[in-house]
Amino acid sequence: MTAFTRYLVFTLLTINSSILLAQEYTVKGYVLDSSRNYPMEAVSVQTSSGRGTMTNVDGFYQIRVFESDSIWFSYLGKSTQKFPVIRIVNPLQFDVSLQVNVPVLREVKIRPRNYRQDSLQNRIDYAKVFDFQKPKIKTVTPQYGMGMGFDLQELINMFRFRRNKSMLAFQQRLLIEEEEKYIDFRFNKALVRRLTLLEPPALDSFMRVFRPSYDFTKEADDYQFRLYIKQAHYRFKYGLPPDPRYTTRLLPMEE
Repeated sequence: MTAFTRYLVFTLLTINSSILLAQEYTVKGYVLDSSRNYPMEAVSVQTSSGRGTMTNVDGFYQIRVFESDSIWFSYLGKSTQKFPVIRIVNPLQFDVSLQVNVPVLREVKIRPRNYRQDSLQNRIDYAKVFDFQKPKIKTVTPQYGMGMGFDLQELINMFRFRRNKSMLAFQQRLLIEEEEKYIDFRFNKALVRRLTLLEPPALDSFMRVFRPSYDFTKEADDYQFRLYIKQAHYRFKYGLPPDPRYTTRLLPMEE
């Protein structure tokens, strides 16, 4: 074998190795408590390449990884060891148990209020208020004859200052109330308790101080929102104030 041939073979092997290292795989499985009887919800699953996900209510997770990655699990600020992907025997059934004891409680089934139905009903009940716009002069074309005229009703409404001011104020109040209900829907005690293990009165204090803004609540996906709760719990635990990026309401621009 000539020197050039050896160089060519070495180059091809190096390229193939790089391609293999860049290949992606799916790792999935279940995360259970130390007894391996109860699924762990909202456990963070992260990779050394920066990807992340969370387990669902059944403790199931699924994440895309590179062969050169390592994967680890984190719950309530405590992380497991890192597991090199290349050493995982069965990536399609990589189950993990955490050293956490889940208390066995009597099952209570609660039918949560349907936020979307409530919001839709509220819009129907107060359609006149939600659809209200500040009156403006409108021109109308008479059915018979020539020329243009003014919408008399709109002209009258323009001078009903108290009525217009009250309608706009009521509309704003309903919009704010709708936003607050949406925050209540996502930032609820059941979810926060599961993620932080806080109990009253600490739970009540946390809910009040670290209540997120509507802007963040509306834009964040489930992963980002739960990650915020976990990070907020860390700040709460060590007496740090809320991060204003997540709790400060963005004021709408005035017309």
